[in-house]
Amino acid sequence: MPPRRLFRLLFGLALLVPALADVPDRYATPRARAGVGNAPAREYLDPTYPLPRPPAATPSCVVPVLSYSFAHTYGAPPAKAAYAPPAACPGPWSLVVLSFSAACAGDQYDRVAAVWLDGAELLRTTTAEPTADGIRWTVRKDVTRYSALLRSPPDGVLSVMLENVVNDQYTGVYNVSVSLEFFGTPAYLSDAGLSSSSAIPRADVADPDPATPALPESYFQPADLILPISEATGETGFWFRIQNSSDSRSKLVTIPSSTYRAVLEVFVSPHANDEFWYSNPPDLYIRENNLTTRRGNAAYREVVVSLDRHFAGSFVPFPVIYTGGINPLFWQPVAALGAFDLPSYDVELTPFLGLLVDGKPHEIALSVVDGIAEWFVDANLHLWLDPSSSDVSAALGRYRTPRLSISRRYSTRLLDGSFNIRAKRKSFFSGWVNSSFGNFTTEVETKVEATSLVEFSNQGKTKTVRLQAEQESEIRIRSETRKVVGKVETEAKFPLWLQTVTEDGENGTYVLRSNLTHSLSVETEAEAVGLFEREEKLADEQAAAGWMLVRDHDVVNGTAATSSAYRYSDDAGRYERAIDAVDGVVLSDNVTESYRAVDGAMPGARDACCRGGRRCGGTTAAAKCSDIAAM
Repeated sequence: MPPRRLFRLLFGLALLVPALADVPDRYATPRARAGVGNAPAREYLDPTYPLPRPPAATPSCVVPVLSYSFAHTYGAPPAKAAYAPPAACPGPWSLVVLSFSAACAGDQYDRVAAVWLDGAELLRTTTAEPTADGIRWTVRKDVTRYSALLRSPPDGVLSVMLENVVNDQYTGVYNVSVSLEFFGTPAYLSDAGLSSSSAIPRADVADPDPATPALPESYFQPADLILPISEATGETGFWFRIQNSSDSRSKLVTIPSSTYRAVLEVFVSPHANDEFWYSNPPDLYIRENNLTTRRGNAAYREVVVSLDRHFAGSFVPFPVIYTGGINPLFWQPVAALGAFDLPSYDVELTPFLGLLVDGKPHEIALSVVDGIAEWFVDANLHLWLDPSSSDVSAALGRYRTPRLSISRRYSTRLLDGSFNIRAKRKSFFSGWVNSSFGNFTTEVETKVEATSLVEFSNQGKTKTVRLQAEQESEIRIRSETRKVVGKVETEAKFPLWLQTVTEDGENGTYVLRSNLTHSLSVETEAEAVGLFEREEKLADEQAAAGWMLVRDHDVVNGTAATSSAYRYSDDAGRYERAIDAVDGVVLSDNVTESYRAVDGAMPGARDACCRGGRRCGGTTAAAKCSDIAAM
């Protein structure tokens, strides 16, 4: 993410306070002072749910894969390293953790980065902005769902893209190391017949009717095959770079005829003129006021998945704020929601298998409604294969063509204006697949709603942004007798409120005061007859307030206070963490957690199909907040 120019608004001969539509929303932290650097590097953090603890006596090994210093890498290809599955820890694995550790000192902007294995993305992340004394942080992500990739032949290639700019002004070099930690299955669990990803039955879940076929346990285990939907060469990163709303990027894939389940996992991040899409005014406001900013096209975005040019799913992306965004002092040392581990989004494609299992190539495409330059988007196609048959039969059933309903109400008066958008889309798909496990029909019903308001007042010096996005999805899996044998219901909400005010400064500076609240709430209920019942709730919230004195893109001075509250609960217990920070100093960091034993499970074992960071029937386990279901 190279630096952007600072645009100012000139009236006559006087240089006035810039209109907020022309003020950048991305800044560099206060410049490093010469001679400072004796203090140890400060650790930055992202308060989320801790990774699940493997059972006692679990064999494990750590595999360092890549170590690289990203200096002036803008326009360069990704850093690459050879990968092979560890001989000392053969699969199957109960848990695989990717660690992305970084350190940096000096002056630098935040940058976007990604980790791919053979073109399939494992992690999308952004960097923290460094200080003179240096900072460090580590992202640990559960990547067990990529086991099919991780056990690939011993000629794999792991790639890391991080485009950085180093010159006389921006001196920070990001030193990155990537490793993988593999956990096997302890002997006492293997002897008990519990594989690394088998669902642990609960005593309070009734046995299914023997006359009704039940879903196989493999339905909730990691996929058997993962196909990347990404750029073929990866010389500029494996992500597609989407430039406008008509820019659709796609890839042809041929899937095995034995596929009985398919889920598309989408990674997405906005940059450049659309990094703060949720606060963009419409183009008419920019034209009427002769502004030079290119950050327009109003404040609604929706990522759309198409299959052979037919709509197959969509979602409104969660508005991740990078560490240089709004006010970079907000994010010292606690990152904004999702900034270190950006969400991915699952789209259930099982109803469309009737179109896909014919042995022919099919086009999977990604686009962004109303998007402008630029969006980095790619996807992984997760496929489950029938172990007992080389062919399944399948057919698309009901397909309700989903149309986007959108209304816009705009009013302007010179630099003041109010821009309101309401959008809604409903969809319903169904399709059956007949495999050796039985004939099951998958129904996918979704509803996406979003309301956005961007308002300028006080002659454009005050800007207020409100976003309310909601997504409801339900997946139902029916037997041949129409009985529901599996169900996942998910409701996700992410409101955002932001107000910024500009004031006169001296010597080419201005003061920017900001108040921000944003949150993510996800509730999931999942059930598979005879296997499990589960309910999960996540609430991740942040509130921040402060001011900064700005010259160009640089923060000269300022103050900020940020409060973060993370709450997660499921059938196994509850976890809460609350952090308060002022001017880069953590004043309090409190963790509260409680757990109960899982009925019918051995000590240390938890419901493997839905534990933290895993999926239930295609939906993310809300614990990680690293993925959002968008079926």
